[in-house]
Amino acid sequence: EIWGRQHAPFDEICAEARKNGLRVASMIGHESLPDGLNKRENHDRIERELLESIAIAKERDIPGMICFSGNRNPGQSEEEGIEVCSEGLSRVAKAAEDAGVNLNLELLNSKVDHPGYQCDHTAWGVEVLKRVNSPNVKLLYDIYHMQIMEGDVIRTIRENIRHIGHFHTAGNPGRNDMDHTQEMDYIGICKAIAATDYSLYLGHEFMTKRASKIEALRAAFELCDQE
Repeated sequence: EIWGRQHAPFDEICAEARKNGLRVASMIGHESLPDGLNKRENHDRIERELLESIAIAKERDIPGMICFSGNRNPGQSEEEGIEVCSEGLSRVAKAAEDAGVNLNLELLNSKVDHPGYQCDHTAWGVEVLKRVNSPNVKLLYDIYHMQIMEGDVIRTIRENIRHIGHFHTAGNPGRNDMDHTQEMDYIGICKAIAATDYSLYLGHEFMTKRASKIEALRAAFELCDQE
């Protein structure tokens, strides 16, 4: 998973993944997390960026790209934010469908990490998706962020799994390892996901306190892979 093509040796990462039988599962589709799709004046720019990203994702066999609502705008209601965001995604939905790429609108918490971010509740994001009405416009359900904003993670995942195109993980509080120092039962959460028809990816986005990142990733994989 790549945060942005401009901030990483993108071609080298994709080549190394292919060489080792791996796949880059997700990348950022457009820049400017706080200044996003909920402003009409951003739509021309974001459309250009997303169309470019869709073409690259198709070429590199990357199944998903991350999109952002942006932060709340003064004087704009939640309803207006939903409508404007859905308009922006609708402009590129057909291109995503034709390329077989998912546009994943990310759910982030506005309480701790991203003050002001508008797509901070599952229901808000789902309403955007319903208005776009495309099989390739989905949610990035970040388990860490939604634990902070909503809790009730397993029930929410079960009820909305058809709308989810990617998952992120991290322990809460702290956004660290998914171990006994944090409050969520990732074994139960991952079993609940596995019991659905979800067949896409779950990306680990925690900041480990371990000396070895490889060992931290291995521990996370083993935790989530328990039967």
